Amino acid sequence: TNVARTFTKPFHIGIAGLSCECSTFSPLLSGERDFLVSTGDQLGANYAFFADYSDITVTPLIRARAIPGGSIEPDFYDRFKAQLLEGLAAHAPWDGIYLDMHGAANVHGRDDVEGDMLAAIRKVVGPDCVISASYDLHGNVSQRVVDSIDMLTAYRTAPHLDYYETQQRAFALLMRALHEGVKPHMAFRPVPVLVPGERSSTEWEPAASLYAAIQPTIDQFAIWDTSILIGYVWADEPRAMGCTIAIGLDAEQTNAAAHALAQQFWAVREGFQFGVTSGTVDECIHLAMQETATPVVISDSGDNPTAGGVGDIPYVLSRLLVAGVESALVAAITDGAAVAACEAAGVGATAALTIGGKQDPIHGQPLPVEATVVSLHELSWPANPRAGVAVTTNHVAVVQVQGVTVVLTERRTPFHHIQTFTQLDLEPHVYQIVVVKMGYLVPEINQLAKRALLALSPGAVNQDIEHLPYHRLRRPMYPMDRTATWS
Repeated sequence: TNVARTFTKPFHIGIAGLSCECSTFSPLLSGERDFLVSTGDQLGANYAFFADYSDITVTPLIRARAIPGGSIEPDFYDRFKAQLLEGLAAHAPWDGIYLDMHGAANVHGRDDVEGDMLAAIRKVVGPDCVISASYDLHGNVSQRVVDSIDMLTAYRTAPHLDYYETQQRAFALLMRALHEGVKPHMAFRPVPVLVPGERSSTEWEPAASLYAAIQPTIDQFAIWDTSILIGYVWADEPRAMGCTIAIGLDAEQTNAAAHALAQQFWAVREGFQFGVTSGTVDECIHLAMQETATPVVISDSGDNPTAGGVGDIPYVLSRLLVAGVESALVAAITDGAAVAACEAAGVGATAALTIGGKQDPIHGQPLPVEATVVSLHELSWPANPRAGVAVTTNHVAVVQVQGVTVVLTERRTPFHHIQTFTQLDLEPHVYQIVVVKMGYLVPEINQLAKRALLALSPGAVNQDIEHLPYHRLRRPMYPMDRTATWS
């Protein structure tokens, strides 16, 4: 039955969200200090497209966002959820709810946090309210998520260039349901494939063609929308896997669309490989030292803070020093204590430092070095806040260790923009080797690189997924189980 109740205008719509990609292999937990919680107008300011609709009243409730990290502290999640449910009850009744999600959160010791959150929302708002969610394509979807909401649409690009368009699309789907007075059917097809983003960028095959099939599928089956989710590989829980989702009024056509995309997804599974040359850390350093076109950018992929890594493993730095590299830049290693030691020593001083390996002692060891303090800085953090983000200070030290310039940061800091380097008086173009704690290179850093290499380095988001210590993943799962069959 597609018929929903007849709504009266203006439609009353609530906004909420939870966004944190959580590696269950990280020894750290994400809590209050990691999350940027926005409410009210601060939250509403993120969605300029609300202005496109004259027949809505929007009540922004609460959204919590964090850069990827470890599992969420249960107390933090429980407080967030209670505040959200109180807001929903206080401002009822609702015609629609838009949820700005990521989809790969994990609460320590619990499963399927999004399923828990969305089921709780549904219980408060009732069966008639239309709920639409936008997801990252690295989200893990469960049956409980699908059963709790009416629509889910995901990013179509990785690196993610379309997050705003995806939010807009999720909201447009919600408004379509309200305007037409219907509830569409949502088909969900889990696919037992789980690969990292570094093997499934939409910039190269097979993901490029797989994602290019989305619009033709919508047209062919005459449905509203369809999504392909790659899933999040560093989550040891039963829901972790890829999936396809389709939304439409005709259940048969909607099911057929989700099924067709799922079959295409499964058919290309063996094609999900790294889009750039990959190798051990030493192999990548050796290749980079031979290269005449510079800089060569090496991804320290296992300790990538934008995927859930801790960001403090100094292993690549240690190997650069062993190799005697004469011109390298490492950005960055998170180590507040080392930054404080540099501040105490002062610019120009030589300091005995112990770099990194403090927060993630499972995957890295502290590295003792003699370093010259080149410069000290205070940056705002996060570097490019969106509306509703509480900005704090990030103390940074740039040091020289033999031939290597090392950026030490107080907080986990992604180096996604050249501007982040230039703020520290660094010119990344002049180095033979630039090491970034990243997976696939984001566009600006990719432009910097004359050659890109992906180092299979240790960390909480180790790319050697076939050997991760999974205990709770559903099996068989490709590529952990090479001979897996599925239909």
